[in-house]
Amino acid sequence: MDAAANFYLPEGLPIPAPARTDLSTPYWDGLREEVLRVQRNPRTGRYQWPAQWICHDDQGFDIGWVEVAPRGVIYSWTRVWHPTHPALREHGPYIAVIVELAHANNIRMLGNLLGDPMQPVLIGAAVEGVFEHHERADPSYTLLQWRVAK
Repeated sequence: MDAAANFYLPEGLPIPAPARTDLSTPYWDGLREEVLRVQRNPRTGRYQWPAQWICHDDQGFDIGWVEVAPRGVIYSWTRVWHPTHPALREHGPYIAVIVELAHANNIRMLGNLLGDPMQPVLIGAAVEGVFEHHERADPSYTLLQWRVAK
């Protein structure tokens, strides 16, 4: 997606670009490469999200980043009718989903569901990630959006 007209959300939103020393840099760098990365404890194999400096399961500090498939199921959702950010004032409704990644210890990620904002949404529906590149932003960045799997 290069053209601004193809963006799910309008221009003018704050840029979610990480600082180079930020904890989430591997996640954002992965999105630029069209790869979804999350943290995984190398001792126990347990995945975790959101990113933390410490492993959730054994409180170790040796946490790593691994690639996972950008596929999951809708765990929960809401149709947003009254966006609070000024750039979204004329862009509602839209659908926000919590996606559960069964292949990664059922970690859950928040995102937008692409498509008709009035579409029926089913809990448990399979979804796949879509990488939305914002090349004209300074600095450029990529977002992970979701769509119902075909």
